[in-house]
Amino acid sequence: MRIGLVLGAGGVVGASWLIGALDALESETGWSPSSAEIVSGTSAGAVIGALTAAGVEPALMAAYSSGGAGDALAEAEARGVRVAENTGAMPYRLQLALPPLGPGSWRMALSTLVRARSHAPAAVVAGWLPRGFISTRPIGDLVGQFVEGDWPRGGTEYWAVAADYATGRRTVFGREGAPAARVTDAVAASCAIPGFYHPVKIGGRRYIDGGICSASNLDLVCDRGLDLVVCLNPMSSLARTTPRSAAERVAARVRAQTGRRLGREAKKLREQGTDVLILQPTAEDLAVMGTNFMARDRREQVIERAIRTTARQLRRRRDRPGVVYPKRTPAPRRTRRTAAVRRAA
Repeated sequence: MRIGLVLGAGGVVGASWLIGALDALESETGWSPSSAEIVSGTSAGAVIGALTAAGVEPALMAAYSSGGAGDALAEAEARGVRVAENTGAMPYRLQLALPPLGPGSWRMALSTLVRARSHAPAAVVAGWLPRGFISTRPIGDLVGQFVEGDWPRGGTEYWAVAADYATGRRTVFGREGAPAARVTDAVAASCAIPGFYHPVKIGGRRYIDGGICSASNLDLVCDRGLDLVVCLNPMSSLARTTPRSAAERVAARVRAQTGRRLGREAKKLREQGTDVLILQPTAEDLAVMGTNFMARDRREQVIERAIRTTARQLRRRRDRPGVVYPKRTPAPRRTRRTAAVRRAA
């Protein structure tokens, strides 16, 4: 079975949900996410995707993210990493650059405005926002701690989705024909939220968060001959909630719009004969995730809740007609890094 894994955007909170959902997926199906033929990630999904493609298990990500003991700390100590500074506890760093006044990219603002129908609404708005003032360096440093070399190696093809800051077009780093980049830079570019993070320069061009094009970018794996695509998307949900504040109403609209886009992308895959398994946050998840996707104090709660709710989703849907799950991985792929962690623990 040829399987692709697509991980959507969602900020710090979304990354935490992805970790918990991946952990539950592996536990309930016996399938190792690191064995996917293609791993495509956008924004937060690009971070988790890079670690997955490098063979890092979801359980290790969960322990590392929460600063807990066990394998993650053993690995960190073995590599001399200061865990307290690398589990999200460190403060955001300011980017040393000119003051972010006026539109961050006049070229993108005007080009997307002229061709507004061919761009997502977020891409049309992104160019008008001022350049972000927070450095993406910590994001790249985090990925560099777990990924050896310039790009994840092994049998998994890894993609990081970003957007060109001049044209608003998607750029899929790691895919054939894409600009050459180190994984630390590609992931940082994929996470560079307009107006918050500073754009990332690669090969003389600037790039920003690929989530402005699509929170999932699920359609990118069309025409790849995959049997099944597993998509985890933190920014959409089938849950029906009653918004009680302005922030909740905005979040609900974003989830609805993201869900519609996700549905169209999934339809393209299914029309090609590819099965699609989509996992999204439930009402229980949303209650913990809140409306601020950059809130770092909820990481552990979100991971723990996602493990329970995703496992429940998978159990309920297991016997439904037309629902296809990934098959158990015969021999879970272990990297040298993971083996060393096990021995150290």
